[in-house]
Order: sequence, then structure tokens, then C-alpha cells
Amino acid sequence: MMLRLEIVERILLSSHVFLQGMDSSELSSESGVPIPLWLRVVSRFIMRAESFARNKDGTVNRFLANLIEFKVPAEETPRKGICSRDIVIDSETGVNVRIFHPSGSQTISTPQKMPIVLYFHGGGFVFLSPSAIGYDIFCRKLSRSCHAVVISVDYRKAPEYCFPTANDDCFSVLKWLQTQARHHLPRNVSLSHCFLMGDSAGANIVHHVGCRVASEDLGDVKVIGHMLLCPFFGGEHRTSAEVRLANAPLISQENTDWFWRAYLPEGSNRDHPACNVFGPNAPDISGLRLPPSVVVIGEYDPLKDWQMRYVEAVRKAGKETKLLYYEGGIHDLHLFHTHKLASQVLSHLTHIIKSHN
Repeated sequence: MMLRLEIVERILLSSHVFLQGMDSSELSSESGVPIPLWLRVVSRFIMRAESFARNKDGTVNRFLANLIEFKVPAEETPRKGICSRDIVIDSETGVNVRIFHPSGSQTISTPQKMPIVLYFHGGGFVFLSPSAIGYDIFCRKLSRSCHAVVISVDYRKAPEYCFPTANDDCFSVLKWLQTQARHHLPRNVSLSHCFLMGDSAGANIVHHVGCRVASEDLGDVKVIGHMLLCPFFGGEHRTSAEVRLANAPLISQENTDWFWRAYLPEGSNRDHPACNVFGPNAPDISGLRLPPSVVVIGEYDPLKDWQMRYVEAVRKAGKETKLLYYEGGIHDLHLFHTHKLASQVLSHLTHIIKSHN
């Protein structure tokens, strides 16, 4: 299995090198987004694969979705210094996690405490999982770079389970950390140094779960930071970026509309507070004791106007927020591991996490 994953990583890297060397223009003539040709090919493949798994009646062909989602197994034998394993935390709901940690940390007890990063993956609340190769690679790199325990959550998906199931499932992992997780984690892990991190739909979950945590007593578990990577927010109003970048790589207007229809309660529109988190129907967060947050935004993300509004609204509510804006970046830029911007995002996130130790 380890060899299989190494081969896939080499194929991805080789495809990057090959496509970069082509004579064809590396700029997008389709949406005016100047990105490398290899990146456009990969993003278009992902979008096309997702469309094949969506049925006309609004349901999802789960067999096909799982087939086209390249999944890799957890590896308890260290690979590049990181071990991983899968654990079901709730047999009734099926919610499970993939835990990543530096090798040897299960038996080593040192004064240096390792932080915990709870990671909520993207996929429009509909697709993907911690075992998808892109998330497995990123969480391994994050664990190694930060010397942290990364717990990647496999929450239940829409449309079978609409709002607020994903939020409830992710919050349940925090309750599991509080009451049952000790024997699954390294001895030198610090429950008082927890970060909530997610991308796209997972970043949306970070906001909602983070606000819920602020109203709960989780004992020794302390969330000290929110990290929202290219968060998936929206509303009934179309922003200028949504119109101008309607056919941007990885995430199109047609896709986002479909995801919201699948996720939001029946009869709701995009001004539902699950989507428009600072819209006319959203709760006031100014009275919540929220930790500092970080928001990652790419220049060519069609959701960037909503993301910028989020930063402004959180600051207006009196909360500390750091904006990381990447020129040339697309939606979920951190997952394209052979692109230079992905390394920059990882480096910046690592610096922020380590600064809290």
C-alpha cells in the first residue's frame, strides 16, 4: 500500500512537470484566470468527476463517488516520519477520524507538548473524506511541519444528511477528545492547544463549530485558534467575483449552487445562516469568546468576496482575525502540493501554530 501511494505521488509530480513543459499556453482562455495548464487539467478532471456522480434528481451515486475518489489507507508504519490510523468514534453515526502523528510520539513522554489540529475536509459537504489522497498528503505534511497531532474528520455527507449534521458530527469529535480519546493519542499531546482547521465546506464548519464551542464547557479541551482555508460561504446576492470567475478552476457557480441545494434544509435559500453566516438571518457573534482566526484567500477564488466580507464582519464583531491573501491562488490552493503557493500556505500556517506553543 505504501508503494502504491508513492507511485501516485510520483505520477502527480510527473504530470506537473510534463504539462509545464508543453508549448500550449499556460493561461486560461476560458475564465481569464492565469494558472498553469497542469493545474487547469487537474481541476477540470475533479469537477468533471464530481458531475458524473451527481444524479439529475439531486441525489448522489455513492458507488461512483467512492470509485472516482482516489482513497489511500492509513499507515501505522511510519512514512516520512508520520504514522496514521483510522478510528470510528461513534458506531451509531459512523463518524470516524484519521489520526496523524510523528513517529515515536506514542511512546515518548517529553516536556514539549504537541498541539492538536482538528481538520474538516472540503467537498461541498457532499464529496471527499480524510482518506482522499489530497487530504492524506496535506495532513501528513501538516503533522510533520507543525510537529502536531492532526485529526481529520470523516463527517456524514449531504444530501443524505443535510445541515446541521456535518456540524454536529465535527462537534462530536471535540466531545470525544474530552472524554474518550486519551488512549488513542500520544502521551505528550496537549488538549489545551487545539486548533480548528478546514478548507472550503470544512472551513464553513470551522465557523459554526467554533461558535458552538464558545458556548460550551469542554473541560481540558481548549480551542485556541480557528483556521479557515478558502471558506465556502455565500448568499442570494451574486458578488462581482462570483460573476467574473463563474467558470474558475475547481469551483464553478453551477457547482456551488448545487452543493447549497444539497446541503441546506428543504425550502431554504442561500441567505440561510449556514451559508450567509453574517447575513440577515445569522446570529450575532459579538458576545462570544472566540479565539483568534486565520482566513486564507486566493486571488482567483470566485468566493473571495464572501470570504473578505467574513474577515471584515469578524473584525467588526471585535474578534482578532488574520488575513492570508495569495496572489495567483485559486480555491483550495493548499491542496495542489506541487504548486509553490501550497508550500507557502503550509509554511505560514505552521508558523502561526508554532507561535502558540
